[in-house]
Amino acid sequence: MKVQSYGQVHQISFLANFFPVNCYLIEEDSELTLIDAALPYSMNGILKTAAMIGKPITRILLTHAHDDHVGALDRLKVVLPEAKVYISSRDAKLLAGDKTLEPGETQLPIRGGVPKKVHTRPDILVKEGDQIGSLTAFLSPGHTPGSMSFLDSRSRALIAGDAYQTRGGVAVSGRMKLLFPFPALATWSRKDAALSAKKLLDLSPSLLAVGHGNVLVSPQRAMELAIKETEEGVV
Repeated sequence: MKVQSYGQVHQISFLANFFPVNCYLIEEDSELTLIDAALPYSMNGILKTAAMIGKPITRILLTHAHDDHVGALDRLKVVLPEAKVYISSRDAKLLAGDKTLEPGETQLPIRGGVPKKVHTRPDILVKEGDQIGSLTAFLSPGHTPGSMSFLDSRSRALIAGDAYQTRGGVAVSGRMKLLFPFPALATWSRKDAALSAKKLLDLSPSLLAVGHGNVLVSPQRAMELAIKETEEGVV
């Protein structure tokens, strides 16, 4: 486990040198918001990091419902029963194991590790524009139909789940990077992902924090190049 801090954003990375899976603790005045729940064995590392910061975890936000983002959710909910679990209404279906497409969605199969045995159900269904502590929620579909990203209103730090990756090269979700192809292989709609990437760039983030790879400070240029690479390839 590796922990790196960027102001109020604390990145916890598991398997950092091989297959990095990240989750994030967002520090508020007297509490912490956990974004994503990483791998099944990640609970102890998450709780240890929260203890080092010295504040309780009161919220668990899920960017999307893939196994490597919800792995420790059930265990965390047992030891943090008062922590509210947030996810988009669309990906709440995936969290329950339902991969059925909805009318109007891009008619491609949902890919990646959709949970089959997660028992926790969300307390709150997140919508575009919802304010969750210092975080504003933005729909960013593509990797999954209901993927969400969160922008910190204090610092403009953007926690984007798998809308981008930085491991193996900065890329929009769905754009294959041979050094780390796994997010692309697990992406539902590259067309929707490209639209979401542009939407997130327009937020002018000061920092880009993703599910796989290092945090980028002043990420706009790298995001622009990743979007350009996607547009010049097959979307």
